Amino acid sequence: MTSESTARADDDTGAGPAGEQPLFDYARWEAQLPELTRRYDNDHPFPHIILENLISPEIAKRAVEDFPSADSGEWIQYRHVSEKKLGQNKRECIPPLHLSIIDEFNSPRFLAFLSKLTGIEGLVPDPGLEGGGLHQIPRLGFLNIHADFTAHVHQPLWARRVNLLLYLNPDWKEEYGGHLELWDRKMKGCTEKVLPVLNRCVIFSTNSDSFHGHPDPLTCPVGRTRKSLALYYYTVEAVEPERHSTDYRARPQDSRARAAFIWLDKKALRAYDFVKRRLGIDDRFVSRILRRFSK
Repeated sequence: MTSESTARADDDTGAGPAGEQPLFDYARWEAQLPELTRRYDNDHPFPHIILENLISPEIAKRAVEDFPSADSGEWIQYRHVSEKKLGQNKRECIPPLHLSIIDEFNSPRFLAFLSKLTGIEGLVPDPGLEGGGLHQIPRLGFLNIHADFTAHVHQPLWARRVNLLLYLNPDWKEEYGGHLELWDRKMKGCTEKVLPVLNRCVIFSTNSDSFHGHPDPLTCPVGRTRKSLALYYYTVEAVEPERHSTDYRARPQDSRARAAFIWLDKKALRAYDFVKRRLGIDDRFVSRILRRFSK
């Protein structure tokens, strides 16, 4: 497969690779915007929406086939008390087909669609894919309940506003786990669970109390991973927005010991976030250290 065959057409139609149906069908989705916006505003516990078959089924299927294996390339190792997953945000390491999806979702027309859907004007994409890009989680991996970091690490005026998660898991069974859990703002309980099946997309507003994650370790077969594409969107503010790093939380059913470890882990991550912003380092630096320890 060549980059020319998968590159996004240079227009605003959402065109996919040559000879295929559009990657993103703007006519279909824009026609539904009034209803989608109503659903987004009214969904609980915070504004969000679940969209089925977001992109062309053919392209979604190929995105699964082209997804890099966990042992290929230099994946960022997110391994600490509150998460165990892999991330890839270097464009040179992301397959051309996935880059075409990312570039479409970062295009001006898609940003206009997203602004109308969420009611948030002036959304901008993150070309550096900080914390985003491709994600995959192996068997026994997890991601504790959390609210995301509120401001971009390297852009002081950028406030984080919207997450887009596109899942790429065909034949994913309930018993595998990995549901995205949405929790109420007071962390009293889970209000919605989303199975991460192929071509299902979750879009939601990111605030200091939009708690989400999948805290229970995956029970999928060895060799399978929970695959997703994650994009984050920002608004450019006149003054620096309030900052906090990822806010991990214990669930009511977690033991006191686990809750204590999650709290200590969060404090350590805040210190890392401070150093990261001051020195301009990225997650790959720490990932290399963690990978050596994990060996």
